[in-house]
Amino acid sequence: MPAYDPNNLFAKILRGELPSYKVFEDDKALAFLDIMPRAPGHVLVLPKAPARNILDVAPDDLAHVIKVAQRIAKVSVDLFGADGVTLQQFSESAGGQVVFHLHVHVIPRKEGIALKPPASVKEAPEVLKEQAAKLAAALG
Repeated sequence: MPAYDPNNLFAKILRGELPSYKVFEDDKALAFLDIMPRAPGHVLVLPKAPARNILDVAPDDLAHVIKVAQRIAKVSVDLFGADGVTLQQFSESAGGQVVFHLHVHVIPRKEGIALKPPASVKEAPEVLKEQAAKLAAALG
């Protein structure tokens, strides 16, 4: 497996070099809105520790990311009037990974509404800003 690249897109977001629509942050994880959401409220949760994907992440960091993803999922279902939630994690190119820093997708879902194709439509900044503010407030 290739080595972790500290110049990947999410590493730059973690360092504050690129902006994001942050919804949650603690000492071990960061969660922000996907700018090309597959459904309203699509959040990415990642560890702050360098980890390429599930194949090299420290078990404690992975456990924390999943705890944060669960918390966001519970809040998102209520906040977005969802009927359920999809969690996704892709590892390596063959597994569908595009950005090589471990991340878990938390996607609120409504019955009968298909997900948008990946990376297909960039959401309007004002929509993302509003959703991030609501999620951040609900997460405390």
